[in-house]
Amino acid sequence: MPGSIITLQAGQCGNQIGLEFWKQLAAEHGINSSGFLEDFSTQGGDRKDVFFYQADDEHYVPRALLFDLEPRVINSIKNSPYANLYNPENFFMSTDGGGAGNNWAIGYSSAEKVQDEIIDMIDREADGCDTLEGFVLTHSIAGGTGSGMGSYLLERLNDQYPKKLVQTYSVFPDQLSDVVVQPYNSILTLKRLIQNADSTVVLDNTALNRVASESGSLKGDVGFDQKLTNTLVSTVMAASTTTLRYPGYMNNDLVGLIASLIPTPRCHFLMTGYTPLTIDREASAIRKTSVLDVMRRLLQPKNIMVSTPVRKGCYISILNIIQGEVDPTQVHKSLNRIQQRKLANFIPWGPASIQVALSKRSPYIKTAHRVSGLMMANHTSIHTLMQKVVQQYDRLRKNGAFLVNYQKEAMFSDSLAEFDSSREAVVDLIDEYKACESPDYLNYGKM
Repeated sequence: MPGSIITLQAGQCGNQIGLEFWKQLAAEHGINSSGFLEDFSTQGGDRKDVFFYQADDEHYVPRALLFDLEPRVINSIKNSPYANLYNPENFFMSTDGGGAGNNWAIGYSSAEKVQDEIIDMIDREADGCDTLEGFVLTHSIAGGTGSGMGSYLLERLNDQYPKKLVQTYSVFPDQLSDVVVQPYNSILTLKRLIQNADSTVVLDNTALNRVASESGSLKGDVGFDQKLTNTLVSTVMAASTTTLRYPGYMNNDLVGLIASLIPTPRCHFLMTGYTPLTIDREASAIRKTSVLDVMRRLLQPKNIMVSTPVRKGCYISILNIIQGEVDPTQVHKSLNRIQQRKLANFIPWGPASIQVALSKRSPYIKTAHRVSGLMMANHTSIHTLMQKVVQQYDRLRKNGAFLVNYQKEAMFSDSLAEFDSSREAVVDLIDEYKACESPDYLNYGKM
């Protein structure tokens, strides 16, 4: 039986994608913006209690904690139609409201100063779960609060709840960004994601914008486009949790989901693909969807939401979550066809298998397509994304650029060793992903 999952949202990006995620979940379970069941929500079979709990007045409350150091985004949520959905005690905003100024060190030290309050909120929410299975963190690795405070939350969760799973949905920044210290923030956060998370779903902004523009939905309006990519992320997040919320025979808990994708603990950075995308329902052409069509499209680079060369390197594991009207015999035929055509290149040292989980679809959301699919994959080419971060970091660090703002914080006032150890951790992971492509990987680290 799947346990409960608590969602932590850190920073502007984390709270924005978090809001879209809860909108999507509420719609799928037939819950209105105030948390009450809609009149038409009469069909059972779903597990609302994984992500929600019921208050005394029977309304559903998300197991969500919202953290930010500046009030803008959380205030916009409080003034949105979904304001009454959340537990008002679960909002945390810094008292001075100044934000972290895109500085990881400020985000981290600000979280450290209010650690008692933060841990108390997490403990209170955890005590309210009958069986807590794990935590989900949504954040960005490039800014100040999502990266710094997010890193602090990851470390504390590991200390306080060492046996609970921690999965993150981490937004990786555009290569061209207006945040000049982005490489510093990214490298410091990556170290924590490597050491303190059990699974990291990589959401690459560059690829998200590409996927949205290829679906013909981008309008060139910054606010609209950002909302669109947030909707794209929430679609992926909701689809990746369908097997937990509509449990079947397989992958019906977080452990099962993660164990099937991550054979070795450090290589836990996952990429996703989704098809067919109907973000803009007017723009998207309706086409016939079959299981084979969906599974073949999921392997196409244009549908993968990470900008890495998937044609190079190899898959460590693939899990396809197929939703809709599916005949199980079709799945078997599709897998055979993919195998015959060698559409996916797998590691030489492990079983080459695409795992498929069939999931029910929400009866309350009408979709134009009979079948839709989400791919969660562990692929060695993800190291190219980290390689770019290291290269950008080296360029800034060589010139000692913008370090003064970090040295004002206690962690960096004496030395910059934390930067060096973070770079080392990321380089070690890049090397391990490269080693995964060789047949003798199982002896890696024993030499």
